[in-house]
Amino acid sequence: MPAVPFKLNRDRRHHIPRQRHKVANWREYDASLRQRGSLTVWFTDEAVAAWAAEPRTTRGGQPWYSALAILTALTLRAVFRLAYRQAEGLIGSVIGLLGLALRVPDHTTLSRRAATLEVPRPRSGSAGAGAGADSEPVHLLVDSTGLKLCGAGEWLLEKHGTRTRRSWRKLHVGVDADTGRIVAAALTTNDVDDGALAGPLLDRVAGPVASFTADGAYDQDRVYAGVAARHPEAAVVVPPRATAVPSETAEGEPTRRDRHLRHIAEHGRTAWQKASGYTRRARAEAAIGRWKQVIGDGLRAHADQRRATEVDVAVHALNRMSELGRPSYVRTA
Repeated sequence: MPAVPFKLNRDRRHHIPRQRHKVANWREYDASLRQRGSLTVWFTDEAVAAWAAEPRTTRGGQPWYSALAILTALTLRAVFRLAYRQAEGLIGSVIGLLGLALRVPDHTTLSRRAATLEVPRPRSGSAGAGAGADSEPVHLLVDSTGLKLCGAGEWLLEKHGTRTRRSWRKLHVGVDADTGRIVAAALTTNDVDDGALAGPLLDRVAGPVASFTADGAYDQDRVYAGVAARHPEAAVVVPPRATAVPSETAEGEPTRRDRHLRHIAEHGRTAWQKASGYTRRARAEAAIGRWKQVIGDGLRAHADQRRATEVDVAVHALNRMSELGRPSYVRTA
């Protein structure tokens, strides 16, 4: 008899075989993976041309470095997981190897400018299409995760046996289902409800939204109301909770949530997931997994403004990696 009780009848159960896929464009995708480590991808000609800041016309000190130069330095720091001093050394070596007569921003300048840097808003749709009213509607996939704050790590807790309460922040992301790009991101404290960020994430999306897909934590009236107020034609694909009941107007004027409940009652939850497109939400989880694998699972800044900039820079870097190339999967079994 197996030690685990729920595996008692495993030989008589119906086992669903796991799907198998292969990458159809492996040559292009392999080249894009190598490009992610190339300094020429991150240290662009546009940044070199606009390295110095434009002359200031108002009263105050004159900055030496443009916003694009600071963004380039912070992007290198995020991609290669460097401290400010190491980022300063890397930029200085790149400028020296290229033979450019450019100033090198020191680590204190990078830290100070990170608090006020305005990172360009992510574009929705394809990489070549501009954001705006003429862009294609976005199928938005929303999810959240936790990011640890810098401080005592697991090794220190295990060595000294301290019982400190770990601090962390909650990251909310909105992913374009078609392109895999992160089109909206927000950083909050860990006590903020996921449904409260549905409206702010929608406000950060540049362009129309065709659908809003999220998990059961977003099964709230304010989420449906927020989507309807901003994008009346957008579909809301959120699984109702197990204890959900139809509204009072379900017979005469059913709401979107009532239609979901009716479909689940008639065909089952699995059939509803396939019919509504809820299965695409896994791409948002994949984006979060890519974030933690490439950028890391924590925040290194000590102030909230710098943490927000750190998140925006990470979004900028991940979207740039997606532009280099994405895998195209084909099911084989």
